[in-house]
Amino acid sequence: MVEKANIGNKGTGIRSDCFVSLALTASDGVEIDLSSKVKVLYGRRILQQARDILSFYSVTNAKLDIEDTGALPFVMAARLEAAVKQVSETEKEFLLPMLPQNQYTTARDRRRFSRLYLPGNNPMLMINAGIHRPDGIILDLEDAVAPEKKFEARFIVRNALRNCDFYGAERMVRINQIPKGLDDLSFIVPHNVNLILLPKCEHAEQIHQVNEEIARLQSLHNLKGEIWLMPIIESTLGVENAFSICTAAKNVVAAAIGLEDFTADLGTRRTQEGQESFYARTRLVNACKAAGIQAIDSVYSDVSNQEGLRENVKNSKALGFDGMGCIHPRQIAVINEGFGPDCVEIEKARKIVIAFDEATANGLGVVALGSKMIDPPVVKRAVHTIEMAVNMGLLPKTWKEDYYEEIR
Repeated sequence: MVEKANIGNKGTGIRSDCFVSLALTASDGVEIDLSSKVKVLYGRRILQQARDILSFYSVTNAKLDIEDTGALPFVMAARLEAAVKQVSETEKEFLLPMLPQNQYTTARDRRRFSRLYLPGNNPMLMINAGIHRPDGIILDLEDAVAPEKKFEARFIVRNALRNCDFYGAERMVRINQIPKGLDDLSFIVPHNVNLILLPKCEHAEQIHQVNEEIARLQSLHNLKGEIWLMPIIESTLGVENAFSICTAAKNVVAAAIGLEDFTADLGTRRTQEGQESFYARTRLVNACKAAGIQAIDSVYSDVSNQEGLRENVKNSKALGFDGMGCIHPRQIAVINEGFGPDCVEIEKARKIVIAFDEATANGLGVVALGSKMIDPPVVKRAVHTIEMAVNMGLLPKTWKEDYYEEIR
């Protein structure tokens, strides 16, 4: 415990957040000093929320200073709870009701072209992230959060999972490196996280440790449903153990590679051409495909270079990756378009599916397209391509009927 807790963010450019200072006192009740640009409109509501939270924790004598820059209620609640837990011992949680639109699950084979990383202690970036339509939103508790801010970031991430609209994006959290990351799980498992990323994963045992803690928390809170895992391979040892990591548990649905840490471990630097990481990337792709899970490429860090990103996505897809991370919303559209099927792939897939349907209807055991025989895995891939094209609006749902009409 500390005598005075200072929690939150303040300064130039900070929006949708607050900074709170809380000190317990011996007497004189609760004194609150509020500084806010929206004090005229929402001052009473902010003060009432602060009093409600302090009362919830039985804080009867305290000095509380709040510097508000437009924090939403879930942010204010997270900051105040973190402050209380730094100056007193309590296991209680102050939880706002979960938004109805946040109570969804995601499928094992869900499309994961794009995943937007957001710092776990920066609610300003979380609030509207979903409108950019990434396939997943990652609330990051690891590298994007300064060590001295990790404690309070957990409360922001927990409350964001409950009270921030993700607009249907897969709700992901990157925890800290195991074993420290095991302590993060109690802040996310009971609050409908869809997928957890495990950074710097080097052994299958780390997957087992996470799953054991997930199972304990689900039993404790009487929770059901699958929580997916995505280990991140970021070291030479992790690359060598990739297949055992990918096959460590049934809820491992994807594996990603982190090239910044990998190249540092390799003793080289990351380049645009990527020759230094070619072996690691192809090794990871091969491990993922052999395990039947998705392979996710590293982030492209030059957010101003859209053409460079487009070329990187093209090369990544050619290696067999199914998606990649992004660190800025402007990268999402390029990544989604690049990993989606192009017109040549769609047309070929249409012809394969039609040929398969015709052969099946005629009772033929062999499917051929022109002079080439079509194997079941090829048909399966073609169906997957068609499904992606329909879901992305590149083909109408009536594509098959339209195709038959076209060739009559």
